[in-house]
Amino acid sequence: MSAMTQFYLPDPLTQWPWLRKLNPYYTEVKPESESWLRGFKALDVRSQRSFDRCNFALLGGLAYPLIDRDRLRVACDLMVLFYVFDEFTDKVDENGARLYAELVVDVLQNPDMERPYGESKLGEITRQFWLRAIQMSSVSARERFIASFAEYAYAVIDEASDRAKGNVRGLMDYLRLTRLTAGPYPCFFPIEMDLDIPDEVMAHPSMDRLRRLTAESLVLGNDLYSYNIEQAAGHGGHNIITVVMAEKGVDLDGALDWVAEYHGHVLLEFQAQYQVLPSWGPAVDLEVKAYVERLAYFIRGIDCWAFETERYFGTKGREIQKQRVVDLLPKVEAASVTPMMAPRKV
Repeated sequence: MSAMTQFYLPDPLTQWPWLRKLNPYYTEVKPESESWLRGFKALDVRSQRSFDRCNFALLGGLAYPLIDRDRLRVACDLMVLFYVFDEFTDKVDENGARLYAELVVDVLQNPDMERPYGESKLGEITRQFWLRAIQMSSVSARERFIASFAEYAYAVIDEASDRAKGNVRGLMDYLRLTRLTAGPYPCFFPIEMDLDIPDEVMAHPSMDRLRRLTAESLVLGNDLYSYNIEQAAGHGGHNIITVVMAEKGVDLDGALDWVAEYHGHVLLEFQAQYQVLPSWGPAVDLEVKAYVERLAYFIRGIDCWAFETERYFGTKGREIQKQRVVDLLPKVEAASVTPMMAPRKV
């Protein structure tokens, strides 16, 4: 039997009612956010080149199409923070990842404190991001962000441990961890910054369910699109495709089918849950509707960005988006390709 050289990429969002929408302030905010990062000189040449190819400002513009200009800047800077944090923690073991997590959480809790001389530039990047964000968000939104970003940062420690040990988790355990390490919950912060939704409404099980489903969709899509470059770089163990193959005893095609079906169920459940939300009164219901609509566009935007950036498919993203056929990359030396960046030759 000949070795597999291509695979078909499922498209779970075929019937998703929320279509691609780009924030009208994207072209204004993009150079501001990117220039802000460059000013820190926090990345080496290779990491900066990777950042430029990813176009995280476009991710902000697609994932948050309905927010205003100032909050889009916060959203784009948040994407920068995620990238820098990932770059730094990907290069260290679990002890190093813990130090970075503690640093970021300390900054978020003490944004007015000057950062000590010689500290990692991640500290000042986090501080400047947060000082901008707290000027235009409610106390409750800020508290939720700090809690969710702390969960994300500390979960990355477990991911670093898995990476170092070559550990492949079971399916449910993997999804539980990756709903944190993929960072979806902190990403919901820009969605709610200008909304006035009472805490008890945000904590309602139906709202929590919608956030969990959105987080699950992000994990499934991210793993689906990043699998090829991760397996090529030898980092495929922390990916749901590998997890499903190991747990279900199926090949790559079987794992892709399973993930596509599961993702489809997640999206259908989101729509069903949206239809049965309780009422909290006319004014609050309008705010809740805006929040859930933004979650839905977030799901679409993340998916669109996967093909409009070079992060996953190099320069072939648009073609793959249409044809859904991906050439399986050969295994390469770890130094030749980063776990979340397609090689230029793709």
